[in-house]
Formats: sequence, structure tokens, C-alpha cells
Amino acid sequence: MRAGLLLVLLAACGGSSDPSDAGFDAPRPDAPRLDAGPPAPPPSEPGRHEVTIEESRRIVPSEGLPPEAPAQTSNNNLDVIRFEGRVYLAFRTGPYHFASPEVRIHVVSSEDEVTWRYEHTFSRATDLREPRFLEIGGALFLYLAELGTNRLDFEPMQSLVSERGADGAWSELAPLEGFGNAILWRARVERGTAYATAYFGGEMVYDFLPDPRIRVELFTTDDGRTFRHVDEARPALYVGGASETDFSVGDDGTVFGVMRQEAGDATGMGSRVCHTTIDRLAEWTCHVDRRKFDSPLAFFHDGEHYLVARRNVTEDGYYDVATEGDVAVRSIRNQGFYTNTPKRCALWRWIPDEDRVAFVLDLPSAGDTCFPGRLDGARPDEVVVYDYSSDPAMGELAWNDGQVGPTFIYRHVLRFTPR
Repeated sequence: MRAGLLLVLLAACGGSSDPSDAGFDAPRPDAPRLDAGPPAPPPSEPGRHEVTIEESRRIVPSEGLPPEAPAQTSNNNLDVIRFEGRVYLAFRTGPYHFASPEVRIHVVSSEDEVTWRYEHTFSRATDLREPRFLEIGGALFLYLAELGTNRLDFEPMQSLVSERGADGAWSELAPLEGFGNAILWRARVERGTAYATAYFGGEMVYDFLPDPRIRVELFTTDDGRTFRHVDEARPALYVGGASETDFSVGDDGTVFGVMRQEAGDATGMGSRVCHTTIDRLAEWTCHVDRRKFDSPLAFFHDGEHYLVARRNVTEDGYYDVATEGDVAVRSIRNQGFYTNTPKRCALWRWIPDEDRVAFVLDLPSAGDTCFPGRLDGARPDEVVVYDYSSDPAMGELAWNDGQVGPTFIYRHVLRFTPR
């Protein structure tokens, strides 16, 4: 399995763009020919709102960034939050998408999201990812995942936390108690309670086999440093093959959730689309969607649950395209195909009556893209989304090419007009 994974990652790190050269089946007939342009996006299915993109502009790099926070070639994982009248942005910058000891996490803040003030830089001579902000009781916390330095392996080591002091200084990174090498994926406050989703066993996800050590768990915290399960009798939301997980809570108490599911199980692979209610938050009902909604960000806006996540640019958008062989063989073939197709960062919505995720629109994006963050906009009908992407103006790129090329961080203003 690891030998197969190495071939996948060698292709993703700049090897042949033909998966057959790496021991995979040739691309499916509906794989987009990059010289001919990508297939048209799926039909848009707006619900209560007509959604339009009012503004898009690049944030990293830009003239507004302070010189103390220099951008390297790859600028990707990020988070944003409003705190004490300023917008705080944390972003990962490194020589490429993959693990490197040169990686830095810069934190900057701004009143107008144009001119930014330097706050802090985190570095540990190893890979750092998944920055996540959380505000509790007037205190601002930042969580990071520390990984190894091998660009051909995914090596979670520990989750770390830093707190911004009253003087504006950030504390030294400290291990997050009780998490081990789990990765804290999302932290959020819903109805006055702070929650965090985390996944354990990330080092085994790319073994391409379901494993009981791979599990998603849901936590809550009162102080930002000590976490406990929402339901100690039911600590795991799912066991077997899922990782990145997020959820949104509606005004009516409905809960919509999404899990990225690469390792797969007998039910399939791609994503798990889930639902529950706020009074049963640790008990999710899920089904498998063959599309893989990487880096999911869920939010509720004016009566609807929305999702920002990566879209696979093929005719059907499926991640799970292999139909023969056991789970491990299918997983390797799926990953080989997936790395050789373009991507978009897209807005989706959940249709509760049909329990499915519907496409709404693509954000300006290409190549290697997504990992979104969200802010309320200047108007009640606006939502601000930050994400990263290869330059959309450069033309179409396969995902593996985008991962070794330059990526940038963008800010988009979405307007939700009632229909």
C-alpha cells in the first residue's frame, strides 16, 4: 500500500501527468483534456438565494502585507476571524504544498482587509498546517497541527495552541492536552458553546484501508485549552476512514455535517453527508457521496445550510471512480485519477428534503485550491470567503501541477439575494 502511495505522490510532486506511468489505469474517458479546456460546471441549483460574487481580490501576496510576513511560493492553509474590531488572518507559507522545514504560519490583522499589521510568525523547523482561530470569553486562541518534514508522507505529530495576550503578544506553542497526534480540523462557536472537530489516525489515511484507529471526534471547551467530548459515552462521530469534518447549526436546530472520506469502507468513498439536530449533536446519520468535498467549511445563512469545499472538475465530479478490486486497490486508483484532474473551490448547499449536496457556483479558482475561511460581510446579505488557489488567469492546471507551483490567498465577497 505504501509503495502504491509513493507512486501517487511522486506523480503529485511533479512526475508524469499520466497515471498509467505510475502503475494506474489510464484516465477515464470523461477526464478533462487540459488542452481542450475543462468540462462545463454542473447545473447550478440555487435555493432561497441567488448568489453572486461581488468582489474577488488577492490578499497574499499583496502590497498591503507587512514585510515581516513574507510570502513563499505556496500560500495555502488559512483561517480568519473578527476580533476586537480587526480581522485576523493566519496562513501557511512554504516552498510547496507538501511538508517542509521551511514552512511558516504568519498571523496578520487589519481594520479594512487591505492594509495588514504584523502580529506573529510561528515556525518549528517542521511542517505546520491547519491554522484555526477560536474566541472564547474575550480570549483569542490559535490552533496548529505539527507534522513531519517528509514531503512524501503525511506525518501528524501533535496539535498545538497559542493564545493572544492582552498586550497583543502570542504565547509559545504548547501541546493540546488529550489530542495526541490528532488534527483539530474546525473550531467554532454555536449558540454560545465552543466546539471543535478533530480526526485521529491521519497517518493511516493514505494507507488506503479503513482502520478503527481512523476516527472523527467532536469536542467542546470552556477555556480554549481543555477539551472534552460532547458525549463521553459516544466520543466518535465515525470510525473507519473519514478525516476533515465540519458542521453547521440552523436556526431551527437542524445540523448539517460533511466528512472527507478517502480511506473508504464497505459503503464507499468520497464524502459522508450527515445530519442530526442540536439536541443530539453526537449522533449523526450519514450516507456516502462519491464526490470528495475536501477542506469542508459549513455555515448557515438566512434559512439554508451552505458548504464551501473543493470540486473535482470532471463530468460527474466523482472521487470514487474505480469499480473493481478491493478497497485498497480502488483507493489507490481513485487517488491516482484524482491527482491528475483540475479543481475548483465551490459553493454548495444542502437540500434537507432530499438529503443531498447541490452545486451553486465556483469561486474564481484553478489548479490547487480551497481550504476556505468565512466572515460575516459588511451587509446582512453578504458573506466573505477567504481561500487559496493557483492563479485562475494562468489557465487550466491539473491538481498535481498546482501543488508544486505558486498558490495565493484570495478574498471573495458573496451576495445572497432572496429569490
